[in-house]
Amino acid sequence: MPETSIERQQLSSPRYGYGGDDYVFVELSEEMSFDANFKAQAITQELRKRDPAGIIEIAPANASYMLQFDPAELRPDELIDDLKQLEDEINLTEYTWKARVIDVPVLYDDPWTHETLMQFRDRHQDPDATDLEYSARINGFDTTEEFIDAHAGSPHMVTMVGFVPGLPWTFQMVPRDEQIEVPKYVQPRTATPSRAIGYGGAFTAIYPVKGAGGYQLFGRTPVEVLDVEQELADFEESMVLPNPGDIINFRKIDRREYDEIRNEVEDGTYEYDIGHIDFRPEEFFEHPQQYNEEILEVLH
Repeated sequence: MPETSIERQQLSSPRYGYGGDDYVFVELSEEMSFDANFKAQAITQELRKRDPAGIIEIAPANASYMLQFDPAELRPDELIDDLKQLEDEINLTEYTWKARVIDVPVLYDDPWTHETLMQFRDRHQDPDATDLEYSARINGFDTTEEFIDAHAGSPHMVTMVGFVPGLPWTFQMVPRDEQIEVPKYVQPRTATPSRAIGYGGAFTAIYPVKGAGGYQLFGRTPVEVLDVEQELADFEESMVLPNPGDIINFRKIDRREYDEIRNEVEDGTYEYDIGHIDFRPEEFFEHPQQYNEEILEVLH
């Protein structure tokens, strides 16, 4: 069976807006797509390279980005003019960026998220099924095992970090007709374990801390995505891992491996399996399955 390429999305003209006196918000599309997200990432990465005076913070999102600037150094209208020019300059068929490929082990159907989701069945679309059972059924899978294999079967791009500090949003790198889609809970939970793997819409999220949540719960990872004290070696440069533009490999593990990894994390000796690539959007658009295989080859 021939490989399916990624259908390209024609983006409309960006919408530029103001946020008070010191923010500019740019919406590239009302709909999430690889084109919109890759364009947001390319523009914000290029801004970081150029490091223009007056820019305080650069925040890419799923189909948009926001800048904080110093109004004493930059006029917002002039900044928007520069952004329009940069938007015209960037061509995704030619753009590349350096991406980390990060292995994230996952214990699917783990006891902690299972206990939590069972406490909140009255807030769920299907009170008689688990989150995995419900998600598998509405996506046309015969078993939860097949559904888990599909979720872990292809890498996921980190499209943004936010909502709560250190929470990565990831979008699976497959054609649109292969995307998993599930709704959020009818009413959010008041509790979610830290490091839970949740899914809402077409996004996987890793909950960095314990708290409320509304995404379907699939499992739990033993590794951290937020290390405020930066005690683990891989958090030396930033308290957040991963970051937008990085690629996640959700790898299915058993309870024995989960406990082994968690013990290493807690005693500070765990080292993440991280590879590095020059990510080429055009190669991904043309041959996603083949390119995904090449991406994962950089992991140990």
